Amino acid sequence: MVDLLSAGDTGWVLVSTIMVLLMSIPGIAFFYGGLSKRKNVLNTMFLTLIAFSIASLIWICYGYQLAFGPTINGIIGFPNHLMLSGIDINALTGTIPTYVFIAFQLTFAGLTAALISGAVIGRIKFSSWIVFIVAWLTLVYVPIVHWTWGGGWLMQLGILDFAGGTVVEICSGMSALAIVFIIGNRKDQRLLPHNLGYSVLGAGFLWFGWMGFNGGSALAANGLAGSALLVSNTAAAAGLVVWIILDTIIDGKPTVLGAMSGAIAALVAITPAAGFVDPSGAIAIGIVASIVSYIAVTYIKPKFGYDDALDVFGLHGISGIWGTIATGIFAVSAVGGTAGLLYGNPSQLLIQLIATVATIIFAFVVTWIIAKVIDITIGLRVTDKVEVEGLDTHIHEETGYRFEE
Repeated sequence: MVDLLSAGDTGWVLVSTIMVLLMSIPGIAFFYGGLSKRKNVLNTMFLTLIAFSIASLIWICYGYQLAFGPTINGIIGFPNHLMLSGIDINALTGTIPTYVFIAFQLTFAGLTAALISGAVIGRIKFSSWIVFIVAWLTLVYVPIVHWTWGGGWLMQLGILDFAGGTVVEICSGMSALAIVFIIGNRKDQRLLPHNLGYSVLGAGFLWFGWMGFNGGSALAANGLAGSALLVSNTAAAAGLVVWIILDTIIDGKPTVLGAMSGAIAALVAITPAAGFVDPSGAIAIGIVASIVSYIAVTYIKPKFGYDDALDVFGLHGISGIWGTIATGIFAVSAVGGTAGLLYGNPSQLLIQLIATVATIIFAFVVTWIIAKVIDITIGLRVTDKVEVEGLDTHIHEETGYRFEE
């Protein structure tokens, strides 16, 4: 059967691509920037800008080709279209132009790279961050994309990952944890958001963009896209409400930061499941995501003392792990064609567990090696003086505000 171009499908994926772009710029930039100290707000936002830009170039030059090229033993793709040479602008992937598919996947790469920055704000060298992103995208992100979506061994195994539970969430969360162990804790770990309004705006862009992130992953303007969008919003709402309840019960008051955290944790968890579960499954996934991420952020991080500044591991890593496993529990054949444990298919849960463990180990170990090599050679961390006085003025000779504190 010959694929035919669908203007409707193409239009929806183009819109979704722009929505995912908004998740990074300005979404993550505002979300992370507002949560940083005032003296580091520009540097924090800049880490997102440069990560997305580097990812965009790498994806065009060789990233897409290695991720989606013909598989080499299920490990990596063969790069037969470097710089996109030989791909006609009218070529199709399914019912959309291949160029549109490439652009959509490019935004995923940029977003995932930018997410990691939240773990190391306020203490990483800008030059080292650039080197890290180039190496990380090449050696960690691209192989996991191929494994999961590009014909690699996890895809052959039968993994269900609709929009990036392994590729985006576990990958970024475990990578953030690994680099934190190498770079060490900040001199002052108090993180009182200097502008929570920025973060609310950023979270709003993230929530909005996530509808394209998950809904667009259907790669068509159809019922599956609508279902993915609906269950994503449902999970987010459940996660937000549950985090507020936890805040109120444990600390005696609801917080806006907690509300945002609950929504994001649930959106993370529903990402791999969005094309496979119904609304009841989405609510269950969102509730548990909020609980497990709350525990990770409130209890596990202080107990072990690692300085994941903006809780990339606590929100994306932990909820990504839960969401990937939960997909094997709550998947409904009427939605995505495959049933999970609750609907008579326990083997799917086993596949999800294998994929989860493999991604955890690979992302953590390779990222740790990358960070260690950079630290030994050019150094990951700024000097104590720069860290204490602020990265904006020392690294960029700029300030986010006219009047300093």
